[in-house]
Parts: sequence; C-alpha cells; structure tokens
Amino acid sequence: MPALVVEGRKLAQEIRAEVRLATEKLEGPPPGLATIQVGQDPASTVYVRNKHRACAKVGIRSRQIDLPESISESALLEHISELNADPEIHGILVQLPLPNAIDASRVAEQIAPEKDVDGLHPRNVGELVAGRDTLVSCTPRGCMEVLRRHSIEISGARAVVLGRSNIVGKPMGMLLLHANATVTYCHSKTRDLPDIVRQADIVVAAIGRPQFVLGDWIKPGAAVIDVGINRLEDGRLVGDVDFESASEQAGLITPVPGGIGLLTVAMLMVNTLEARCRLGSR
Repeated sequence: MPALVVEGRKLAQEIRAEVRLATEKLEGPPPGLATIQVGQDPASTVYVRNKHRACAKVGIRSRQIDLPESISESALLEHISELNADPEIHGILVQLPLPNAIDASRVAEQIAPEKDVDGLHPRNVGELVAGRDTLVSCTPRGCMEVLRRHSIEISGARAVVLGRSNIVGKPMGMLLLHANATVTYCHSKTRDLPDIVRQADIVVAAIGRPQFVLGDWIKPGAAVIDVGINRLEDGRLVGDVDFESASEQAGLITPVPGGIGLLTVAMLMVNTLEARCRLGSR
C-alpha cells in the first residue's frame, strides 16, 4: 500500500492557527521577532520574506534588518546586542548562510539564549542534550510535530538520522532519543548505510544529497521524514529521498516540496511565542 503523504501546508496552517489563538490570549505586548539578513542571497531573501508573512498571519510583530554583505563581524554583533536589549523583541534570527568573513558560531553565541529562536546558542544546545525544556531548532521540531500529529510510535522505535549538522541532524537525534527511540546517526563515513536504514522504523534524511535514499532501503511501513531541499539541473526541487520508490515502501512520508520546509516556518512562530512567554511582558 502506498504511503500516507503528509500535507505540510495543511499541518502548517493548523499550527499557525494555534499560535494565533494563543497570541490573542496573551496579556501585554505581542511576541516580537527580528530577522537579520546579510547580503542579498536570493534564496535567503525568499525565506526571510516567508517568515515575515507568517508573522503577520499569527499576530507576531516582526522587524526585518537587511545588512550589506561587506558588513564587519563586529558591526553585525553590535546589531545583535541592540536586539538583545530591546524589550519589544523576543526572538532573534540571523539568516544563514553568512559571508565567509563572518564566524557563524560567534554570531550564534552573541544572541541572548532566551531569544535564540533558532536553537543554536551553546547554552540551548546543552539544555537540549541534558533533556531540559529549551528553545530547539525549528526544523527538528517540525519533524517531531509530523510524527506526533500522525500518531507515530516513537518510544521503543529504531530511528536513523542521516546527517549530523548542528541545525538539523544533531538536535533531531536528541529529540528522538528523549522520546525514547533508539537512535543511530549516519553520515558520509558510515559503512553499510543501506543495511542500517533498512532496520529503521523512523528515517530522517538530512544529508543534502538529492534522491539519495532509495526505496529498497526503506523498511515496509516506516515513517520517512525528508528534510532535504535540492534543485536538479532541470529546475525541479527534490528531497534527499527518492520519493517515488520510497513512497511504495513507507507507511508515512513527507514530500519535497510541500513538506518539512513549510513546517519549519510554522515552528519558528511557535518558538517566538514560547520565547515571549518565557520572557513575560518585559
């Protein structure tokens, strides 16, 4: 039987509706999100625009800061410091990638942990590893929402995460582990990768290689979460999973486009709301 294909747009609409309802019930100022984009990368411009549109739909006040690609690292850090001190801003997001001259790790460390809606500050990463309540990277949170809202049993399941990036792979594995899955991280150096994936009840593909995971790698009935976004030479967007063959094996699968990418923005709204509630009306 073909897999259940997750409708990312519908799920994102449900999450945004929940955020809007919660925002309307808040006492005091609404949540505030500030984005910083350095340079004019076309893809980044689209992503930032979509984030601000989502803010408008859920009642989050947003501020967009566009900076030239030539800006120095120290000047960028100063902008972040000003936002850290701004009582109207509860979430700060610096759009990646940054120019090579700027150290992205130093930028992440400059953002106040309580306003770090990307979940990249070392303190938030440490809190996640320790299993404490904290702000978590939006894409892994979106993946967990897919599993939760489709009643996928995580406790006791075998989960394979393909990719070990700080923004997706590593936090994804931690979230699954804390939900009592048995987690295996895989990457470019992993041996016998297809055989490892075949054992998984849950597969999260975030390896950045188009249509890399084939259908005969998938255990029948497994939940397949495709985080990859790759553009082929013919202009088509595809994920890290070969959707056509994998959907014949999986029990649930997220498409590309129309899947996790839409949920990432929705979970940014959730993170901003949570940051506002943690900070209170200060």
